[in-house]
Parts: sequence; structure tokens; C-alpha cells
Amino acid sequence: SPGVMLGYLAGPSRRRNLRLVASMLAFLVLMVVAYSTIFHVLMEREGRDHSISTGIYWTLTVMSTLGFGDITFESDAGRIFSVVVLISGAVFILVLLPFAFIQFVFLPWVAYRDESRTPRRVDPKVSGHLVVVGRDAVTEAVVRRARDSAVPYVLVESDQAVAQSQLDEGLRVMIGDLDLPATYRAARVEHAALVATTQPDTTNANIAFTVRQISDSVPIVATATRHASVDLLQLAGCSKVLELGELLGNAIARRVVGRDGRHEVIGGFGDLRIAEATAIHIDLVDKTLREADIRSKANVHVVGTWDRGSYQSAGPDTVLHHNAVLILAGSAEQLEAFDDAYGVGEAVPGSVIVLGGGRVGRAAGRVLGEAGYDWQIVEQRPERIHDENHYVLGDAAELEVLEEAGLTEASAVVITTHDDDVNVYLTIYCRRLRPSVQIISRANLDRNVDTLHRAGADSVLSYASLGASAIWNELGFDDTLVLAEGLEVFRTAVPAGLAGKTLAHSSIRERTGCTVVAISEGDDVQINPPGDTRLPAGAELVVIADEESQVRFQTRFPSAANGVPERARR
Repeated sequence: SPGVMLGYLAGPSRRRNLRLVASMLAFLVLMVVAYSTIFHVLMEREGRDHSISTGIYWTLTVMSTLGFGDITFESDAGRIFSVVVLISGAVFILVLLPFAFIQFVFLPWVAYRDESRTPRRVDPKVSGHLVVVGRDAVTEAVVRRARDSAVPYVLVESDQAVAQSQLDEGLRVMIGDLDLPATYRAARVEHAALVATTQPDTTNANIAFTVRQISDSVPIVATATRHASVDLLQLAGCSKVLELGELLGNAIARRVVGRDGRHEVIGGFGDLRIAEATAIHIDLVDKTLREADIRSKANVHVVGTWDRGSYQSAGPDTVLHHNAVLILAGSAEQLEAFDDAYGVGEAVPGSVIVLGGGRVGRAAGRVLGEAGYDWQIVEQRPERIHDENHYVLGDAAELEVLEEAGLTEASAVVITTHDDDVNVYLTIYCRRLRPSVQIISRANLDRNVDTLHRAGADSVLSYASLGASAIWNELGFDDTLVLAEGLEVFRTAVPAGLAGKTLAHSSIRERTGCTVVAISEGDDVQINPPGDTRLPAGAELVVIADEESQVRFQTRFPSAANGVPERARR
């Protein structure tokens, strides 16, 4: 457009480039004039006379290597001159001039055009939005949630090429330097619901400090790779600092399920507890939920079952196979009643092997130790060994090392390396060595989650899901609990079309695959409500669902799924 062209010509470096190309074109004109003049002189010596236009015609055809051959010299001097014109013209017209045009005109024009397409500020009407700085698995998951929930957001990017790529993907992005207050003023952080940054620790501190120059109230969530950075980031202005290594290590450790049939709590909402238990009691194995009649004995809700990472929503006809992992929902008293009815032997924690002694592995080891488990970390790097009583130095791919760590007696193996290929390899290896052992693995990339499940992992967790949930909770939504990759517990408003109906009549599970495990109305939380419970208007449902079920719920009940916290609706 004319506006874009005028803006392009306004740049001093671009004007300098255009002057350079214009100088080369002027030099080309001088070459043509000089060669045409020499052409006439040599032709007159051979006794031939040509017009000025013929001289220009001959010069251009020879310089461009077309050389039609209709006009040629007969003398040696003329032929030598023709060679000089041919070589100089080919170098200038076919090499130097195209290079200069592409380098100094075309490429800068394309870059400027793309740059002009990338916004440098958000719409002045936008407020209550999420400002995301950084592009990684965590922020990608946050943006997906924002798009699904119709929460406005903007990605702040300093690299033009990356910003253009994000724009081409349909993302809302603006470009700006991450250390300039003007960038965050353009992003309207003073009107934002949250600022989330996942840059390196030092960059996060700079971003938080810069944002605080503009707004003292906007919540800022930052990630930290080092524990020592937490205090500094808080001093810089962060409202919440997420140590993803600690977060993931704690979550993985909570996934370890004992083989005594008793429950292991993995999270909760208020008085509601979400737990896992292994089906090994004689009254559970190979029986349907209707036959086991767990509700009458403990009033615990069996939400679903896990089988090598495959989640199945539980119904009356669901068969509980031996060693199936049950997802339970109930109060602390109800879960204790489940243990009394279906626990086997003494509730003694077993032993666990942690493969990988990085931040995630060390965090998992600490949590396991606090829970009373006997744990050993297998690590190749001697500098990571902090406690010889709980560390085995060696390669986890060697059988002797695994046996030294106690694989033959371990109840669970936790795989925490930062390389998904290694995690897949170790999962396959441990599954072949111990077919019955519980394996929990870390995934660094979403695309490898299914691969790890196929390799034999019972459960897979990643930075992306846990980090995104933690950021999402800070946005003002009620807590979201990640049970495993792709399986979450979340709160949502009672859909307007279901208010006043009974839970059974609403058919939420039949329509969406989501299971309601509690109804929250103010401070009153009804855990495992019976089917004849009416859904009050303005109340909230506590729901457990996998990804597909969540999508179906959002599609069928958009008003509930898109409920945005007050500060994200301003």
C-alpha cells in the first residue's frame, strides 16, 4: 500500500541502500554510453556506419549475453572489444546488479513488509487480558487454554522472525524489546489480568522489574530454574515464582501408588480428595463396579481407571482387572473407609528407584523420603551426588546398576531425565525387566507422551501441563489439578441450561464423558453427590475429565466452560 511504501522509504538505512542501487544503475548507463561510443569508432574503422540506437542495441545484447549475431566485428580489435563488453556486462548485469537489488532493496522490503504486519501494541479496548512473554511448551499450553476459554491474550516477542511465525499460526502477538517499559505500555499491562514469563531467570527478573514501573498491582508469574533465583524474582516484583523442577518432581512422586490396595492422595479441592489405589483385593479383582458396590461400603466415587496411560471413565459395568489403578474421589474419612474395606496387609511404603538426579529427580526423592519410601537415585554425573546413602553412581541402562539400586524389589520406577529419547529407552528397558513394576515418566515434549505410554509407562507428566495449570490458577480461575498428562480435575460454573435439574437428568457424563465429583455452593461442598441432587444456579461443579471430554464439555456448555474470573473480564 502507499502508506507501507512511504514508511519503507522513510527509513535512513533503506534510503542509503536505494542510493547505492541508484548509483549502480547510473554506472550501468555510463557503461552503455561508453561501449556504444567505442562501437561506433571501431565500426567506422571497418568502413561501416550504424545509428546511435543500433550501437545501444548491440551493447545491451552483448552485455546481457544474448548476442543475436546480426551485428559483428570483422577486425581483431572489434572482436577483442566484444569479449570485453561480454565479460564486463555479464559480471555487472547478471551478478553484481541482481545481488545489490536483492540484498539492498528486495530483502529489506520483504522484512519491512512483514514487520509492518506484526502489531506493536494491543487494541486500546483490550483489558483483563493475559500477557505472555516467551514461547515454550508451558506458554503454548497456557495460550491453548486461553483460546479455548475465550480469554484475551497477547504474546510479547522480541524476535521479528519468531513473531511473524506466530502471527502466521493465527496467534495474537505483538513485537517489542523485552526490557523496554514502552513494550509493556503498548501491551497495556496496567489493564491486564496477569503477566506470565518463562524466560531465563535473569531475563524474568528484568521483565518483572520493568513491568512494575508501569503497574504495582498486576499479578506477575515467572518460572525459575534455580532455587536461588526465587527470592530475587520476588524482590524484582513477581507475585508468584514457579520452580518447575520442584513442581514436576513433587507431582511425579505423588503418582507412586503402593501395592497394598490403599489410597494415595494426589490432590484435592478443600475437603475433596482425589486419590489413586491399586485393585488387588479379592472383592475388587475381576468384578464390575456394580458387583463391588464400593459406594455402599465407603461412599467413595470411582471416577475412572488407568491402564498404561489409557484413562477410562468408570461406569457400573466397568470391570476392575488385577492391578488396575483406580481414580477415587471422596473425603478423607471416605478414603479411610475404602482402605479399611479393600486394603491388603500393612500400609508400609515400598522402595522406589529414581532414574536421573537433576532438579526433578532430586525433588521426587525428597517427597518420597518424606512419605516414608525407601528411595535411590541413579545418576551418571558424580557432581550431582549429594547423599551416598540414596544415590547410585552409574548408567541406568546397565543391568548391574539397576540391580544395585534395587530394581528387583522396587515397587515403582520414576524416570526423570531431560531427554525424551532416553526416557522412552529406559521405560522399555525397565518394563521388560520388571513387567509388574509401576513406571512413572517425565515427558519434555507433548508429542512424546503417547510414545512413553506405549513404551510401558503407567503415568506421564510434563512441565507443560503442570506449569500451564499453575499459571492458569494464578489468572483467577479456581484450582485446576493435573492428575496425569491429559487428565485434569477442574471447577466450572453450573451451565445455565442445567440449573435446577438433577445430576442424573443433566446427563453430563453421557453427553460429554466428564464426571462430576463435587458440587460447590459458597462454603458448602457436597462430595460425590447422588444422582437426585439438583444443580443450583450459580454453584460450581468439580469435574474430572480427559482432553476429549473437556472439549466436548466446552462445546456443549460454552457459557460454563468460558466462565472467566472477574479480573479477567474487566
